[in-house]
Amino acid sequence: MPLIRELDPGASPLAFFGAELRRARAAAGLSQEQLGQRMGYSGALVGKVETGDRAPSRDFAKRCDQALPAADGLFLRIYTLIQRWNGGYPSWFGDWVEAERRATSLCNWEPLLVPGLVQTADYARVLFGAWRTADSPDELEQLVSVRLERQSIFERPDPPSFWVIVDEGVLRRRIGNEKIMHDQLMLLADVADRPRVTFQVVPAEVGAHVGLSGAFAIASADGTSTVYVEGPNQGQVTDAPSMVATVSATFDILRAEALPRGPSRDLIGRVAEEQWTS
Repeated sequence: MPLIRELDPGASPLAFFGAELRRARAAAGLSQEQLGQRMGYSGALVGKVETGDRAPSRDFAKRCDQALPAADGLFLRIYTLIQRWNGGYPSWFGDWVEAERRATSLCNWEPLLVPGLVQTADYARVLFGAWRTADSPDELEQLVSVRLERQSIFERPDPPSFWVIVDEGVLRRRIGNEKIMHDQLMLLADVADRPRVTFQVVPAEVGAHVGLSGAFAIASADGTSTVYVEGPNQGQVTDAPSMVATVSATFDILRAEALPRGPSRDLIGRVAEEQWTS
């Protein structure tokens, strides 16, 4: 059934996008399914964007403008506003935060660092300091607080399933001091024991593998997926089907390369005690 919940267009740029998309679609005499077919997306996703239940990606906004030429490029302009409405996150990261919040399933691959969703405050603090992303101690603490706030999705009554794979080098790379690393690995061991969590490690003896090209994550909900691919300066967030398929296939390969769940947890504990205990 089409989604018909009304939005207040003035509530946020996201709500404005949804309201304007519905108005332009109706003016063109198209159903959600028909518009989705023109754009290469599902009618269900069009409905979710119209009701504010899904943030549009840049690709989605671009295809809206192509499918609805009478809008005269309106949707990419609104998309720009959405990126500035970032709630404490970098503007380019806003799409991913929304996808993360709505996800029923999350998959994460990290070849270099502990994923943000399972970082300790001290580990995150060292990273933000090294990246020189804060101009003052207060700003640094705000960045750490915002990162930890993302982890609240696992405290919901219906938390997403979480499948995370890291390279063994993540466990052995010093971020801060020995205590920070030991505490971080103990948190990972705890997370690995939680329901709805699968934690795997690709062991060092695997050598070169497909995941060494960079970190990525996949957020899925209601049959649709969004991917985040890390870059040198900023990441790319997209729900383009071709990219989702490519990243998902890479994750499947990494699952096969990684140690099973139990041996992965054992390796985390062993590295914590052998390398990060004074």
